[in-house]
Amino acid sequence: MVAERIHPLRLIAFDVDGIMTDGGLFLSDSGEEIKRFNSLDGHGLKMLKASGVELAIITGRTSRCVELRAKNLGISHLYQGVEKKWEAMQELLGQLGIPPDAAAFMGDDVVDLPAMRRVGFAITVPAAPAVVRDHAHYTTRLAGGNGAVREVCELIMSTQGTLSRQLAPYLA
Repeated sequence: MVAERIHPLRLIAFDVDGIMTDGGLFLSDSGEEIKRFNSLDGHGLKMLKASGVELAIITGRTSRCVELRAKNLGISHLYQGVEKKWEAMQELLGQLGIPPDAAAFMGDDVVDLPAMRRVGFAITVPAAPAVVRDHAHYTTRLAGGNGAVREVCELIMSTQGTLSRQLAPYLA
């Protein structure tokens, strides 16, 4: 069933806190927000993009470090400060001409459910509340900020038959 949902994917959107990070927020005395991203996740995202899957970030918070991370990874579809993530996802799907069943959303909290429940492949992490896990088609083995994104990237590429091509330059 999971493979059937992955084969048509052309877009995946990610929440940030709890997915691309471990969910912890560091605030400096000056109010600057600091997040810790996983470099293995980052390379997985670059390989997934190179395999032909569009990437997006849709997050409720706004921070400069997320903007910098998206730029570093070549993710041009960045939506920050979004209260209604499904609306942002709908806008992006319309811009790209992609139907919802050819899209995935990876989130970890109830605010992500409207988007997760309307796409073809909904993904979450083990620390997500039970109601979110209940609505996910796939729950990662690894935790958010600790390889969960890489796990999903490799799962998609493996299922779509593009993983070996992405790994080939490193195995030559």
